[in-house]
Amino acid sequence: MSFLKAEWRKLAIANYVITPEVLTKYLPPKTELDLWNGTCYVSLIGFMFLNTKLLGLPIPFHRNFEEVNLRFYVRYKEDGKWKRGVVFIKEIVPKPALTFIANTVYKEHYQTMKMSHLWKEFEKERAVEYTWLHNGKKNTFSLKADIAPNVIDRNSESEFITEHYWGYTKAGANSTFEYEVTHPRWDCYKVTDYKIDVDFEAVYGNDFSMLNDIKPVSVMLAEGSEITVENKRKI
Repeated sequence: MSFLKAEWRKLAIANYVITPEVLTKYLPPKTELDLWNGTCYVSLIGFMFLNTKLLGLPIPFHRNFEEVNLRFYVRYKEDGKWKRGVVFIKEIVPKPALTFIANTVYKEHYQTMKMSHLWKEFEKERAVEYTWLHNGKKNTFSLKADIAPNVIDRNSESEFITEHYWGYTKAGANSTFEYEVTHPRWDCYKVTDYKIDVDFEAVYGNDFSMLNDIKPVSVMLAEGSEITVENKRKI
């Protein structure tokens, strides 16, 4: 049985180029950075968890909620084949119980903050916004996009960002937790405008203060799908 089943919907994704050395201390043992065309990325991602079930059971008042995370991309070689995955710098959710479970069971880096979201559809465009409150400051990631979705092109940056199916976290000085995330290929909406008002230094630490001063190289809106998070194992 999967550890978690849910839907991830309306994933707003902003991709930043970052110096690989910044991420070295965050690398879980036995993994290495996964680059796209020689470029190292971190991504700010806001989305909705919907219809969430833990070990097959819906948890009252914890079925639908926002998440915003900052993540980067890694790979792990097993039996001569690369597994492509992600490492989370921090995952923000509005429910303390979610933070407790994720940090305790999966050794993740969740933090509870007051959050909200806004989805609107118009005749020719859609608007998506995610907000979170940190130390009294409102952080916002909002965008506008076409109303109709498009298939993500093969071998594109968008495919690289969305097609990482493993999660990795440090389990100890020489060990790592690995878990699989399953979902079909996603469709994407063409983004026409966006606004990112985030204090990266305050929310994510001094190592990511440079993100306050640079623009993302790309901004995406993925539709998402049903997903599963499988049980962890130590490697």
